[in-house]
Amino acid sequence: MAKKRTVERKTAIKNSVGRIIVFSLFIIAQLVGFAVLAYYLGSIFPALDVGIRVIALMVALGINARDHNGVFKLIWVIVILLLPIPGLLFYALNNFSSSKIKIKRRLDKVDVMVFSHLNFNDDVFVEFKQEDPARASNARYLRNYDFPIYDGTAIKYYSVAYDSYLDQIEDIKKAEKFVYLEYHAIENKKAFEPLHEVLKERAAAGVDCRVLYDDVGSFTFINPAFIKMLESEGIKCNAFNPAYPIVALFMNNRDHRKITVVDGKVGYTGGYNIADEYFNFVNPYGRWKDNGIRLAGPAVDSLTAMFIEMWNFADLKRKEDDMMTFDSAGVKPIPGVKGYCVPYCDSPLDNEPVGENVYLNMINNSQEYCWIMSPYLVLSDEISRALRIAAKRGIDVRIMTPGIPDKKLTYHVTRSYYNMLIKGGVKIFEYTPGFNHSKTFLCDDTCAVVGTINLDFRSLYHHFENAVYMYKTDCIPDIKMDFIETFAECRDVTEKYRKNPNIFVRFFKSILRLIAPLL
Repeated sequence: MAKKRTVERKTAIKNSVGRIIVFSLFIIAQLVGFAVLAYYLGSIFPALDVGIRVIALMVALGINARDHNGVFKLIWVIVILLLPIPGLLFYALNNFSSSKIKIKRRLDKVDVMVFSHLNFNDDVFVEFKQEDPARASNARYLRNYDFPIYDGTAIKYYSVAYDSYLDQIEDIKKAEKFVYLEYHAIENKKAFEPLHEVLKERAAAGVDCRVLYDDVGSFTFINPAFIKMLESEGIKCNAFNPAYPIVALFMNNRDHRKITVVDGKVGYTGGYNIADEYFNFVNPYGRWKDNGIRLAGPAVDSLTAMFIEMWNFADLKRKEDDMMTFDSAGVKPIPGVKGYCVPYCDSPLDNEPVGENVYLNMINNSQEYCWIMSPYLVLSDEISRALRIAAKRGIDVRIMTPGIPDKKLTYHVTRSYYNMLIKGGVKIFEYTPGFNHSKTFLCDDTCAVVGTINLDFRSLYHHFENAVYMYKTDCIPDIKMDFIETFAECRDVTEKYRKNPNIFVRFFKSILRLIAPLL
């Protein structure tokens, strides 16, 4: 059996590498084709070239007048003015293509089918507002985007991802109706084996088991045969947004969510995927630091709805009458459980940066401290300014980043923000044992966010994400203790990066900032 598994793994790796090579070659060929087309048309038809440049200038002025993130506007303007033909083509594909419009309409229909059936108990919000109007405003913002506010939900925080994973498996063993799993990356190796075994057992017992993974996120881990394997075992499986070797801008929008739901009564989310490095079975980047939370109570309904949303959306060819439907599990609030919570998600298709706005509201409402864990630091102007203003108000603003990077280019971009933040009063800590993958905000011993949303453009603008906003829940002290213990393992690099870099480094950072939204 061990020999068979070794052969299967080697075959999976070989197939994955082959997919990457073929995919890359086709994409490169198309990009080269665009460049050649632009050069050819400009040299053969000078009048056409002038006309296109005039159109490019008008489009650039129109972009500048739109209500968009300033960095994105800058990039589009530069690309369109320097490379008018491919720039205009990509801009049209990104904003006006029929395929993207169709995809957005599909998601809108799915959202109406699912989220409209959640229980929006506004009495809970009234109680929250009476207790803390400032923090309740964040919950009201999320309520406006169809994410209910819950009380009576017990939340357990795990400072070690593997502990969360073990409890997750134990809860799945007790499943009677359904098990839904949605992850950006799943690796068919040691980490997946215990989960795989319990899913097979539950599926054989008649439990509706479903697995949804992102095709690009799992690109080097598994191949399409993975779906066939699970389906043969009675486990329904789906790949979100399969990658094809064709230039299509929706390919850039990945499912970065991490959700497990058991019978609508228990749910898990956090930073970890189902892969060996997340649980320190392998250590390519030193010790991997990650976290998770377990929800038990009525708020699990929202996690169930998020999974159903993405499952229905993943298969664009699925008929409406063949989609999953959402029914509340009907779990009552648990007596004696403190605080409020709002599970929420974010979509790159609705032009509303929900994840970023929740973070901004937390920073702006902080009164004593704002502590942040994020593996990447690729900041929008809005987030950067809010952090510095908070520090200047006397708020203890601390950001924890990895000490060992998983992506060196992104790590250079992350460090390019240090000097600016430090000069504004922000303190920077790097996690020395390895890579800190947790995505956590904590403010004033009162509110916190744990989920999948990094402080970078990919999470805030390009990916499908999820998180949980918590206020005075029982797990807040545990989150604070995790920060304190992890800060003790970090090096404080605040003074190291306080000095202004030389002109060459500043020029390099400027280039990095320009490409930052693409990373």
